[in-house]
Amino acid sequence: MFKKLFARVGIGSASVDAVLTTDHFSPGETVTGRIEIKGGEVEQEIAAISVKLMTVAKKEGEDLDLNLNHVITEYRISEAFCLQPGDEKVIPFSFELHPETPVTVLDVANNRCKVWLETALDIEMALDPTDRDYLNIQPSPVIRHFIDAMNKNGFRMVKADVEKGFLRGDTFQSESGCYQEMEFKPARFSLGRTREVELSFVINKDRTHVLVELDRAFAGDGYRSLTVSNHAGYSDVENRLKTIIG
Repeated sequence: MFKKLFARVGIGSASVDAVLTTDHFSPGETVTGRIEIKGGEVEQEIAAISVKLMTVAKKEGEDLDLNLNHVITEYRISEAFCLQPGDEKVIPFSFELHPETPVTVLDVANNRCKVWLETALDIEMALDPTDRDYLNIQPSPVIRHFIDAMNKNGFRMVKADVEKGFLRGDTFQSESGCYQEMEFKPARFSLGRTREVELSFVINKDRTHVLVELDRAFAGDGYRSLTVSNHAGYSDVENRLKTIIG
């Protein structure tokens, strides 16, 4: 009796641990691993096992900005089953990382981007056991080309963060409910018109869409969008970008 009550608040309950093959990925790559589950001191009905892809997204307010945990997407790993006391189960899994997953591996001091997997056992009328695994998300080749092109054209990244909301360009719209902004400023004092550039990316199967926000002296903010193939080379990316920031 008391063991069942304690299990509802997490004492003597089942435990869960996600073990990944690697923690380094690019958006859209396949995540593989296994989920290790160990039964507690009482029999428990597991309604499902889910893995949530999470990030921290900024929600802007009139007086205060809030940093909120945001679910990019959720993967269902297992259906219902009964877990006996002391049982040990290993469930392999594989899924594609959402293509709008923010990049976290960036050469910038003010990097506010975090991404993790939150694995949970769904146990009715009990505190769900969870496990958190942080991921290192590398830029895709095309995103790397854009970053390199900005550097070559005299800009350096000064901040990267994730914001709540949706991106809309001329021919695209994001779907994850959050988007990443990479902020660039001139690397040295310049009399040029462009004072700041923010890049945001929406990747799909074949193409990378880019929303460019420009802050120009005497012209204010403006938005431009462009689309390149996921197989675009550096020269193509730089030429397209220079027509906007030049």
